[in-house]
This record gives sequence, C-alpha cells and structure tokens, in this order.
Amino acid sequence: MSDTELLDLTQRETFKYFWDFANTDSGAARERYIPSNPSQDQNTVTTGGTGFGLMGILVGLERQFVTRTEAVNRLTKILNFLENADRFHGAWSHWIHGTTGKTLPFSALDDGADLVETAFLAQGLITVGEYFKEGSTEEKLLSQQAFTLVDGIEWNWFTQGQNVLYWHWSPNNDFAIKLMLQGYNETLITYILAAASKEYSISEAVYNQGWAINGSIKSGASAFGYPLEVKHAGAEQTGGPLFWAHYSHMGLNPFGLSDSYVNYETATVNHALSNYAYCVQNPLGWRDYGKNFWGLTASYTLNADGSLGYKAHRPGNDTGVISPTAALSSFPYTPNESMSALRGFYSLRNILLGPAGFYDAFSPSQNYAVAEAYLAIDQGPILVMIENHRTGLLWKLFMQNERVQAGLDKLNFQYTIPQ
Repeated sequence: MSDTELLDLTQRETFKYFWDFANTDSGAARERYIPSNPSQDQNTVTTGGTGFGLMGILVGLERQFVTRTEAVNRLTKILNFLENADRFHGAWSHWIHGTTGKTLPFSALDDGADLVETAFLAQGLITVGEYFKEGSTEEKLLSQQAFTLVDGIEWNWFTQGQNVLYWHWSPNNDFAIKLMLQGYNETLITYILAAASKEYSISEAVYNQGWAINGSIKSGASAFGYPLEVKHAGAEQTGGPLFWAHYSHMGLNPFGLSDSYVNYETATVNHALSNYAYCVQNPLGWRDYGKNFWGLTASYTLNADGSLGYKAHRPGNDTGVISPTAALSSFPYTPNESMSALRGFYSLRNILLGPAGFYDAFSPSQNYAVAEAYLAIDQGPILVMIENHRTGLLWKLFMQNERVQAGLDKLNFQYTIPQ
C-alpha cells in the first residue's frame, strides 16, 4: 500500500470508534469499547473523548466516510445530549451516563466538574461551530448551539480567587481534590480557553503563575539527544507520556506557537523525537523496540499475568508495551518516524487491527500479546492528528476562531493562523 492508502485506511478504520461504536442513546463517545465484551460500560460517555469525537466526525465528513446530512444529524444529537446533561458552573463531569445525562463519578471525590475534560470537549465544540457557521439554516443553528455551550463554562470559578486553575469541583466535595493545573502536561488548552471566555475569563496572572509557574515551566534538560524545553511534571529528565503533546494540540496549533517562556513547536516536536529516540536506543533491551515499533504513552497495558491494566508508559516507566496512538498521533511532529511505525503496525494487522482501528497496546516481549481494547482518548488523537498532518483541518478551524485569538492575545502568545 502507498503511504496515502495506508493513512486513508487508518483514518477510516479509526473513525468507526466514534461512529459505529458510539453510545447508542447520546451519539457521544464511549469511554472504552472492548470487542469481546461490547456491553461493558456501554452507557459510560467520556467528556474529553466526545470532544475528540466531534473533531473526528468532521474528519469523517471531509474524508466522505459519512454524508453531510449524516454528520449534522449525529452532531445535533450529541450537542442536544450535552445541553441537557449535568453541568457544574458550566463544566461537565469526566463521565456522563449516556441515557440519563447524569454524572457518573470518576472516583470517590470526583463526582462533579472536570475542567480539563471540559476543555477538551470545548476544543471540539469550537471546531464544529467554525465548520458550520456559514452553512444552511440548520447548520448555522448547530454552530450557534456549539458556541453557546462553550460560552456557558464558568472558567474563572475554578480559580478559587487564586492565580491558578483547579481541575475539579463538586457540589458534594467542593475543591477537595485540590489538583492545580500547572505545566508541563496535557492541560494547556484549559488556560487558553479560559482566557478566551466572553463572560468568565481569567487574567494573565492566572496563566503566568498557574500554568507557567512564574517561568519555572522552562527547562534546560535534554532527553535522548533532544532539548525538552519544558519541565515535564514528574518526568523532568526523560519526558512524560506522549499524549501530553497531543490532547491540547488537536485544535491549538503548536507550530509557530510561543509565549513568554516556551516555544511550543520545539517542545512538542522534541517530545515526540525524544520518545522515538528512546525506543530506538532501547536502554532496557525490550524485544523489537526500534524504528518500526515505538511510542510510549498512557494506554491500556498488559500486566505480567496477561491481564489488562492501565499505565502512563514513558521513558522511566517502560514495561515493554507499545501504544500505537503514541506514534500515530505524532504524525505532524515526526512524519517519517510515524510512517515507519504505521507500516510496522500494519505488518501486524492480523493481530493488531481490530473493528475500530489499531488496538490500544501490544507487547512484543510477551510474544506479541495484544490489549484487544479501545479508549476514546487514544483513538481520537490518531484520527484528528493524522488529519492535521495531511490538511491542517482542525488547526485551521480552531485557530480561526476570534475568541481563541483573543485569548491567545490576552496571554501574550505568538501564533500562526493556518491558511
């Protein structure tokens, strides 16, 4: 197969996660799909994964996997669900029941708002709004509905009056989790959208003291031959799991993006390159790591007894498990290296390619055991970031939004608007 045919196949198969295997009642993305047990968690909708799925449906429309009418109907169904689902100061919970719209607790204290998952959803809603804003009467209503949902998020509530954003709030547990959003990790988009809000904007000081930690986000460390640029939380010398370079940048284009402290183009590209270099160098000697099999990120994992688990794989926390989403979602950063990985994964298609794209993880060292399962937050970036690599579609839509630009300006970002 040519490179183009292989990219087409990957996007088409991955799209099925958000179309064929979505939650039946809401149309939104399920947290997980396990083909051997399709009813497992069938009513657990994921907020962030749904945001990725919204962007993925636009890709499916552009790639003619579905018709425009089909896409509009599905998106309308999803947005109507979100409009009626539980919200907490405008924010959604991490998990939502796909039939009732009620919050499903993510943990004992996490039974209310999840601001980061909400930001990932808002990123997708903005791209939907931009895509359809000049369309038919029905499409314009869909666009306005998307923007209205975003406008209702009370971002500044989550500062507690301090110069930092907090991840969680619950009517039962208040801010008990006390998790501050501080870089570098996957949460940058939360600050951008909070600054962009019409009614509930944060100040520049919240960004500088919160995300950027008064400049200490900057790092001089290098990992496997590449300057990291930023201080990876908990992994300052090795770099964190690769999804940190993906989730915030599915709409927020890192190319040409910088603030007073960090060049995010360098930070994201070098994060991917260092992850690749680590796998090629393979200091732990795992079986078959190399140019064709690389990519460490948070995903399902294969435990020593063969059971499924979950782990934030990265250099320094490496158990010999490769997650296809890591390399495939890095296509904009590492096009040649990611294509080598895609060809490697495709060579294992008899075991690795399932009903909704490549399975979530596999372990060459365990005789190529495969985690035959899917997660929305892993499939979504594959579909969307390959499209950004090919056409820049989601970057164009998100970056052209006037409120996004106003937020970036407020925080003194330098950025480019893709044409």
